[in-house]
Amino acid sequence: MSWLALALTPGVGPARFLNVYQAGEEGLGRVGALLGGELERAYRRVLEAGEAERVKEQAAALGVRPVGLWEADYPPTLRHLADPPPLVYLKGGWSGNRPAVAVVGSRKAQPWALAFAERLARDLAGSGVAVVSGLARGVDTAAHRGALAGGGPTLAVLGSGVDVVYPPENAELAARVTLMSELPLGSGPSAGSFPRRNRIIAALADAVVIVQAPEKSGALITAALAAELGREVLAVPGRPSDWASRGSNRLLADGAGVVQEPEDVLEALGIGAAAPRAAARPEPEGAAGALWQALRRRGEALPDDLALELALNASEVLGLLLQLELSGHVRALPGGRYEAV
Repeated sequence: MSWLALALTPGVGPARFLNVYQAGEEGLGRVGALLGGELERAYRRVLEAGEAERVKEQAAALGVRPVGLWEADYPPTLRHLADPPPLVYLKGGWSGNRPAVAVVGSRKAQPWALAFAERLARDLAGSGVAVVSGLARGVDTAAHRGALAGGGPTLAVLGSGVDVVYPPENAELAARVTLMSELPLGSGPSAGSFPRRNRIIAALADAVVIVQAPEKSGALITAALAAELGREVLAVPGRPSDWASRGSNRLLADGAGVVQEPEDVLEALGIGAAAPRAAARPEPEGAAGALWQALRRRGEALPDDLALELALNASEVLGLLLQLELSGHVRALPGGRYEAV
């Protein structure tokens, strides 16, 4: 429990923990010399209070497993980081024995980008590739959904504790994927936690695909970190005049690999072709088709908003949504919203 206690000590972040860890077991007896007397006293207080035992019990009650840098099943690629997290909390099963691709992008991605991210993740999962993302709105959400549809594992690295799902509307999705975070249980999201979690996403993946990103985007941070770690960086081209794609287009101009089909990612990884695609579904026609097209433009919407846009009454819209849901063209979301598939 001594290493766990050190990892839980306030003021001991990745760099300080690594300083002690690299000294081996004897480093635990030299915390004062390595980190200073104040941090040594804080470490002793954590030890004496039984904080490590309390955290392990709390985690077990939530179905969460704390995995430390000192343990054999610590994710091996995180060790490549200059500042590996001393401790990650894992909810769900995860194995690093298959290729992994991070699929990330804008929280305000356009409908075409969401559809592409979902299809890309579905086909990658169908080819045996694990999909990593951040559970954020937009591209991340589409990537996780696509991976689940493809039958493959998908891991969400959070900018909050694994027991605090953010955004809250993704609670149902979070229950179906594996969750990982370096933040303690009970930690809420904060502005500084998301750039930090992006380094974990980059380290866990063999390649990072940016589906759509404006010039200032967390996805570009992930791409830069991936490049520093020697990972493949790829991007999906967007229209030159599209502000939402300026960041991803800039990556392509700077030499990132081009992704137009899932096969492009598999080729970059040096593995086989994607699973055969199912035959294309016919597009809905008539009033159902108009509603579906409206949803594709919006990304997601409430039935009342669709009724106003299409000049239909609420019961007509709900009937059409049911029809489209049964045909697989729309999906119901938490909060009564719908999105096109």
